[in-house]
Amino acid sequence: MSDYTTNNVGIPVESDEHSLTVGADGPILLQDHYLIEKMAQFNRERVPERVVHAKGSGAYGFFEVTNDVSQFTKADLFQPGRRTEMLARFSTVAGEQGSPDTWRDPRGFALKFYTDHGNYDMVGNNTPVFFVRDTIKFQDFIRSQKRHIGSGLRDNDMQWDFWTLSPESAHQVTWLMGDRGLPSSYRHMNGYSSHTYMWINAAGEKFWVKYHFKTDQGIGFLTQEDADRLAGEDADLHRRDLWEAIEGGDHPSWTLRVQIMPFDDAPDYRFNPFDLTKVWPHGDYPLIDVGRMTLNRNPEDFFIHIEQAAFEPSNLVPGIAPSPDKMLLGRLFSYPDTHRHRIGPNYAQLPPNRPHVQPASYAKDGPMRYVTPNVARPYAPNSYGGPAADPRRFPPVGWSVEDSEMVRHAYTLRRDDDDWGQAGTMVREVLDDAARDRLVNNISGHLLGGVSTPVLERAVQYWRNVDKTLGDRVAAKVSGG
Repeated sequence: MSDYTTNNVGIPVESDEHSLTVGADGPILLQDHYLIEKMAQFNRERVPERVVHAKGSGAYGFFEVTNDVSQFTKADLFQPGRRTEMLARFSTVAGEQGSPDTWRDPRGFALKFYTDHGNYDMVGNNTPVFFVRDTIKFQDFIRSQKRHIGSGLRDNDMQWDFWTLSPESAHQVTWLMGDRGLPSSYRHMNGYSSHTYMWINAAGEKFWVKYHFKTDQGIGFLTQEDADRLAGEDADLHRRDLWEAIEGGDHPSWTLRVQIMPFDDAPDYRFNPFDLTKVWPHGDYPLIDVGRMTLNRNPEDFFIHIEQAAFEPSNLVPGIAPSPDKMLLGRLFSYPDTHRHRIGPNYAQLPPNRPHVQPASYAKDGPMRYVTPNVARPYAPNSYGGPAADPRRFPPVGWSVEDSEMVRHAYTLRRDDDDWGQAGTMVREVLDDAARDRLVNNISGHLLGGVSTPVLERAVQYWRNVDKTLGDRVAAKVSGG
């Protein structure tokens, strides 16, 4: 690097402080190219923030396999002894870029693995379920959690209006209003695929799988009072904590465990295993150890490596495929589409998104493209050579849909399908008395933050449907009893 300032193409500049004018007090000249470059660059140095998960933090690291799960998947990164470089990004869901890290919200848990067969991405949360089960409701859900169209303010009434009209949200809202809705740091929370995926082994056998990244630092949470106070003291608390821990050599890690469901169990399972509002009980499908994820390197430039990072569940490597999860199937389109809008059609060439293997793609041109396609002709098939798909090595994988038409309706109900049962079980059997007390206080405090009477009444009934005792306690709190 030179010891003098240059413009963007390396030409020495004449001054860092003074624009070019006619005389000392004369007008600025349009020919001052460096001044124009500085102003124009500054005006364009932001890209649109993410509509969802706008505020986030991340780091690089590696994933190392510690147990043999090759009987379930042939995916490169999950083979015995394999170590794969990776990038992680954690985030809040509803807030904007400048929002506090300690608002009550689910936390995003997005991972990118740089495998020998290209990038594998997992986009999950710190909860194993979600608010809705059908991707057609996702946009409406997010808008209900954002700012009011008139006032521009966050609006509890909109949130509870949507939740109480969407009973499938009960399980996730129970998580959100509990301790997991306010993790003490990104290092002290679990991550889940939430979605169900398909694993395929070398023999072509298929399995259904859910991922659980268990924090090795232990679960930590904030009380509502502490979270409110910290939002004012340090809006970047979780970003700071992650950076400083890694910078100081305290590298956080997570142990990956998976639940495996035999492929043929799904049709007759007691509820729909692809429903994103449900968990698979561990008694039915216990956790199996896979490996450990460790984050050990901070980005040298936050904008380049974290703000421009593009995670997409459509990045599925051989040995991993989607399931019939309606939310997952919608996200296969939605995520790459938003990246093309936000950071451009050639986002995969940016440093955090670039695979660690040489792509053999026929893609070409477009804004900001700088890698030349390594092909004789930019189309396939062609008679001049170049890569060709090999379905014998990488056959298409999926699930059989026999004698079915395209339809628009809910999942077929099964014996134990309901929207309240698992949330109620969590309240009664998973939470202790202190956690239940905090849950009641968190729910009632949120409901008293401007929720209208009709929505408040539905919210009380909502919680009575989850658990009668819990609902009665919430009712007493919000009525001043």
